[in-house]
Amino acid sequence: MTTDPTHPQGLRVVHVPARTPYARKLHGPDFHILNDTPLPTGETIPAAVNATWLLDHTPLTWLDVLHLHHIDAEDPATLERLLDACTTADVRVVFTAHDTTPMYGTPADFTARLRLLLAAGVHWVCLTGTSRSALTDLLGTPPPAAVIPHGYVAPPEELLRRERERGSGSARFLMYGAARHSRDQISPVINWSLGTPDPGATLQLLLRAFSPADFTTESRTPLLLETARQDPRIRLTMRPYPTDDDVINAGLASDVLLLPYLWGSHSGQLELAFDLNLLPVCSRTGHLPEQHRQHQGLIPEPEWFDWSTGHPNLYGERFLTAVENATARLADTPRHLDPAFLDYRIQEHKTILTAYAQVYGGDR
Repeated sequence: MTTDPTHPQGLRVVHVPARTPYARKLHGPDFHILNDTPLPTGETIPAAVNATWLLDHTPLTWLDVLHLHHIDAEDPATLERLLDACTTADVRVVFTAHDTTPMYGTPADFTARLRLLLAAGVHWVCLTGTSRSALTDLLGTPPPAAVIPHGYVAPPEELLRRERERGSGSARFLMYGAARHSRDQISPVINWSLGTPDPGATLQLLLRAFSPADFTTESRTPLLLETARQDPRIRLTMRPYPTDDDVINAGLASDVLLLPYLWGSHSGQLELAFDLNLLPVCSRTGHLPEQHRQHQGLIPEPEWFDWSTGHPNLYGERFLTAVENATARLADTPRHLDPAFLDYRIQEHKTILTAYAQVYGGDR
């Protein structure tokens, strides 16, 4: 692809949304991100821009590529109008299929949105080969997808200047992120608190700000907060929306990352554990094992636990066993950052940017 001479910085890309590290890292000599930058009118494009905002700012002649990520929150009729507006303005639409199962809504709604993208001739990206196969099975036809791996979360150039904070010899655990139905937060916290005898062990909870939806009648958020208050080894930190620095600093002060997914497809949190050489305690779900195999030989095996077979009541037992195994592994292996892996990440990212430039550019 050659750079568009009318845009010296390359193709103009809008991500929907662009708050995640995945979207923010996709910039290079051939394309740049417009999110959180001003339009010629002086109005700033939101970082978390959605379909409605874009439709209020048509014609979309001010961008070249619309990159869709998580589409569960978009109303199908609004999404269809946005795709039509992109066709009218000759905007290329790219969709990265982070999920092969819905994070929100029903499976039927999720599949309907995917079929809408398929019918509109959108260009797809899958993060793993098995996810492309899963989407083929779901849709009954192969999506027109390139397979481009997830890549780093924490910038490797920055991490080469950092190191993990020295601990006291006891294991330091981290769990972070928003309260989602796909993640179990409360039972791992209770199991960790009651099942970790070491008085020097710590659990850091870095949470995204709660909303009223987190305090419904069925919510277990109050129990999570009460458990955290009862155990002085649990350190609770809340941010409006944790920044990259918040997460990196928390990771560098930890040894183990807890990933208690109930279901999911891919995980940026797992990739962050690889970046920071944290030992992941991770449920074996979706395409997470393939994410690890992508880097096989460069990083140690996560401490997997699997509750998908047998009775769901075994979940806590398997999680706590994995925590015990991870604690034992820490005694044998120092968790220093790995410069060789970070160098690999730098080269991997160049390959990822080249692949995206080809997807973005097409026949331009």
